Amino acid sequence: MKKTALIAAVALGASAVLSVAGVSSASAASTRACIILPDADSGTRWESGDRPALDKALKGAGFETDIQNAQSDTTKFATIADAQLAKGCGVMILVDYQGAAVSVAAKAKTQGIPVIAYDRPIAGATYYVSFDNTVVGELQGQTVIDGLKAAGKDPKKASIVYGSGDPTDGNAKMFLDGALSVLKKAGAKPAFTMKGTWDGPTAGTYFEQAYTAVKGKVDAVLAPNDNNAASIIAILDKNKQKAVISGQDASTAGLQNVLLGKQTATVYKPFTVEAKVAADLAIKLLKGESVSAPKKLADGTPFFASKPILIKAKDVKTVVAAGDAKVATLCVGAVKAACAKYGVK
Repeated sequence: MKKTALIAAVALGASAVLSVAGVSSASAASTRACIILPDADSGTRWESGDRPALDKALKGAGFETDIQNAQSDTTKFATIADAQLAKGCGVMILVDYQGAAVSVAAKAKTQGIPVIAYDRPIAGATYYVSFDNTVVGELQGQTVIDGLKAAGKDPKKASIVYGSGDPTDGNAKMFLDGALSVLKKAGAKPAFTMKGTWDGPTAGTYFEQAYTAVKGKVDAVLAPNDNNAASIIAILDKNKQKAVISGQDASTAGLQNVLLGKQTATVYKPFTVEAKVAADLAIKLLKGESVSAPKKLADGTPFFASKPILIKAKDVKTVVAAGDAKVATLCVGAVKAACAKYGVK
């Protein structure tokens, strides 16, 4: 599937409702889009993917951008925001980091500046643009159940270690709720529940504790993202074990582990799709137009939700075709043979 076709198919439900109706921007005096990215720890996408995608779309529409990264620092997040607001913003696109965006959204609101919560929900934001996070979790939970059944193991009796994302990230609860709905329906129960984190090394530490607690008996791991999965796989490899493992982000390392059969699947959320929806929304707001959203969060925030995609080994070529993974970096070393097997080229 070509990249343009994928964007159109996945974003249809979210972007089709960017119509002239609903909440209007009263602050279009500035033509600048102020954007704050959270870190470089929760994934490589922010700098290599989202930044150029948002920058290109907004500048292509004739608007100025100010894109900065808080580098995992809540104080820096606030400092960047204060400087941007002092300079002037027509709209803000914020990826929250440990709740730092909440006070920023409140400040922007007092100035009449609309805030787009990007990828992660923010209390007080004007709009929320992301993927259907509950569905992401459901796909992760189904990965665990289907993987166990394929291995001839009863989900009701299997030893499953439950992981989750950073509890300060509003998405993490939605992912977990989605996964638990599937796991509970199948009768699965946790043998051990780890603390939540997006950070790979930290997840490795938590999994070492889990591995010891279950005495090395691990049939499956509900891993919230590919970073977590990679650290968990490293520990299982060290102990010459394999397990059913979920993931999220379709990172290069995650896709490699999927191709090698070490990770059962990953959930692909094309940043190009998410960035397009956010940029389209920001452009309308900067033009002073009004928009309506197809969904709402529980707190009433208008929500543009795109559809996530489950990626198994046979599906990795879809990510490559969309331009979100490159053969040159993906199909290296031991992964070359797997790429050939699954038609990744």
